[in-house]
Amino acid sequence: MKKIIGIFFCTLLIGTIIPVGINAIEIYNPLDGGWLEERDGIKILHISGSSYEMGYQYGFLLKEEILENSRAVINFLEQVGFFYNDLLDVWNVMKVYVPPEIIKEMNGMANGSEISFEQISAINMLGPIYHDITCCGSAAWGPATSDGNLYHMRSYDASLNIRDPISGKYLQENQILIVRKPNNGYASLYPAIACDIGIVGGINENSIGIGYKLSWSPEDKTFHGTPKEFRMKMILDHASTVEEAIDIVNANKTKGANFIISDGKIPIGFVVEQSANLSYVGTWNNTVESNRPFWRIDHVVRRTNCFIDQTLASVQRHRYSPRSFLLWLSWKVGFLEENNLFPHWKHYWILSKDIEKHWGDMNLNNTMSMLRTVYSGKTDISWAILTKIFEFFRPMHQWVACPETGDIVISFASADRAAHENPAYYFNMYELLNSEPP
Repeated sequence: MKKIIGIFFCTLLIGTIIPVGINAIEIYNPLDGGWLEERDGIKILHISGSSYEMGYQYGFLLKEEILENSRAVINFLEQVGFFYNDLLDVWNVMKVYVPPEIIKEMNGMANGSEISFEQISAINMLGPIYHDITCCGSAAWGPATSDGNLYHMRSYDASLNIRDPISGKYLQENQILIVRKPNNGYASLYPAIACDIGIVGGINENSIGIGYKLSWSPEDKTFHGTPKEFRMKMILDHASTVEEAIDIVNANKTKGANFIISDGKIPIGFVVEQSANLSYVGTWNNTVESNRPFWRIDHVVRRTNCFIDQTLASVQRHRYSPRSFLLWLSWKVGFLEENNLFPHWKHYWILSKDIEKHWGDMNLNNTMSMLRTVYSGKTDISWAILTKIFEFFRPMHQWVACPETGDIVISFASADRAAHENPAYYFNMYELLNSEPP
């Protein structure tokens, strides 16, 4: 009788620990909720679940692309003087500032892709190390748009020459659109380069939009902080208001960056300029926005790679106005030690002029059309010549989104064309979130 009772209780205990039937496979399968589809040649990665599960799904479903991109990144950085051990040294400093949920996601990607955690962490230090990025972004709302909704624009301009030495594939050929549904966070949509754990911009289900522009701060920078790419992911995962997003992006700062952060619910857009120890937060009517030669536009915030706040500008450049082409050219040919950022001023000027042309009529289509016109050089001959000679401003991807409705129009670069030269495609975040695997 004692044996029968013992067997009964053991069976009961085991039954509470180990699920039985086909549902057991579903509960313990890390790929459950993760799948990959392709629309119009664009790969769309759907991931959901815990941080580890989302990382595992990402790594497993894009194993080859992650391997190609990791080789491409390491090879490229070696060519410009940063070696694998340099990446690991940076990671070993920054990892103490990385939230546990992101560490878990990186572990998941490593296991899913069968690439070591060390290599995953190393290649995700490209953002903190690499500086040759030229971008722009804006948010427009209220009377500046055709319907009063907020439209968030982002152009991610990075080198299109980063190539896997084995497969021959360029980094931009392995770009993806990620639909993300974390168990303990908000759903979001954002473009990414396969292998990136962090993000460079996107929108979430709370109508929050985020994008950044590198803005060098040689006199105020550190690795003792959270990489900005990780902070932006934290915003999409955890921010329900623009105030929460600003608090996240201003915590554990590292180096110079300009952020456009928007909230489509209100609607309103903010600029956050920051270096390791300084920060400016403002919207379109803040007096900082009118520091000459910069100027404000009604219900529009926008940035390229220049600080406008004078205190932040002082840790970036010795001369506040970046308008002088001759000073910049003197730096370019080696006569001066300091770059006065003339191309980035020119970028700001052309973008602003085109925004003013479309003011009051900005929407998803018009804003994307304006952005593509700016990058094509059609509105300014000197800009077209400058970008052609020096190969500036070649976007890896460009997008315009309405965070409130979830609509987004996006274009990606290919092996031989920048993003603005390729077709743009339309998606809706909520339709993608509710879609099912084929």
